[in-house]
Amino acid sequence: MTLEPQGADPSPAELGTAPSKRPPSLWRHRDFLKLWTAQTVSQFGDEITGIALPLVAILTLGAGAFEMGLLGVVRFLPFILFTLPAGVWVDRMRRRPILVGADVVRAILLASIPIAFLGGWLTLWHVYVVAFLAGTCEVFFDVSYQSYLPSIVERDQLVDGNAKLELSRAASSVTGPSVAGFLVELLRAPIAVAFDALSYVGAAIFIGLIRRQETPPPPHDPELGKRPSMLEEARAGLGYVLRHRYLRSIAACTGLANLFGNIGFVVLLLYFVNELDLSPAAIGIILALANVGVVLGALTGGRLARILGIGPVIIGTALLAGAGTVFYPAAPRDDPFWFLVVGGAIAGFAVVVYNVNQVGLRQAITPDRMLGRMNATMRLIVWGTIPVGAMIGGYLGTTIGLQATLWVSAGGELLAFLPVLLSPLRRLREIPEEPGG
Repeated sequence: MTLEPQGADPSPAELGTAPSKRPPSLWRHRDFLKLWTAQTVSQFGDEITGIALPLVAILTLGAGAFEMGLLGVVRFLPFILFTLPAGVWVDRMRRRPILVGADVVRAILLASIPIAFLGGWLTLWHVYVVAFLAGTCEVFFDVSYQSYLPSIVERDQLVDGNAKLELSRAASSVTGPSVAGFLVELLRAPIAVAFDALSYVGAAIFIGLIRRQETPPPPHDPELGKRPSMLEEARAGLGYVLRHRYLRSIAACTGLANLFGNIGFVVLLLYFVNELDLSPAAIGIILALANVGVVLGALTGGRLARILGIGPVIIGTALLAGAGTVFYPAAPRDDPFWFLVVGGAIAGFAVVVYNVNQVGLRQAITPDRMLGRMNATMRLIVWGTIPVGAMIGGYLGTTIGLQATLWVSAGGELLAFLPVLLSPLRRLREIPEEPGG
């Protein structure tokens, strides 16, 4: 059954049921607002570091295509090494302490970059170590974060909650890159990283203020009847995802998109700086303007699913995201500005709408006791391809050139939608009533 636009639902009398009380708006949900504020503050800092840290490597330490590829590898290698164990831990523990701890450790790690720079001992290996350890914290944070939201909001508010959390990322992505570009020019790239360290401190404080109690995790998996080993629990989570008709296709689509996307991502800033001759400030302005698409996606992602159906929206935006990346290598060298803005806006809009809906669907169809392991398995698959893509991108950038590497990236991303197109998702119009596969 196709979902109707908001406001067009049949009345309780027509359905023959008693009126149901709508849950209050999440904008009046105090604990959700604390989580949303924490995410907004942290995402703003992340947007600064997303530009500043690669520019530390490029401008301060003289990194080339291979070194940038290696940076991408060490940043996301933890998602291959630690994601499944993290999922088991998240299902065995309360999630809020993990979120706070991960933020505090990341703040300390990132603060070491400007300190080392001011002390005169900053090296590329220091950046690699920080990227790896911060990525390890990010593994535990992300698995816990996506598993924590259902503890705060009701099941029928998950897509709305994810949309609002994406809105915080969107708002940060509009202001963050331009601020980062100017900070790098005014203060140098290593000093700009300090702002992200401060943002993690603020995020940890807001998450620590959440008062809603989490339900303690069960002492064991009811299906096993005993306290299983970590390996058994990890296998159960992996099997759940691979057997699920929706989850496995989403994992395949997102994993392919991340693989090919990062072939291009690791050389994109090099392409901007070395071949398009763009300054850090110009790069920041381009990314900020392009991220208007991110804001639009966050504002409309849930509504599009209600009108068109959640499955078709997931499929359509997966294709649209790939189409947006074509604009990067196609941009004319003498005047690339608006090509880069339009391509980024299309890709940003599509990625946000895709994520809002596929993450909300995943959370709603997965039993609570399996949320941590499901999210960990999905992270392993969809983020585990990132270091592979980064290494391929670094190699291609040094052998076939930066622009050709971006064409390879765009071509692969255009095909990434096929797993969801060929799955039962194309017939899915609304989130199923109960968790299950």
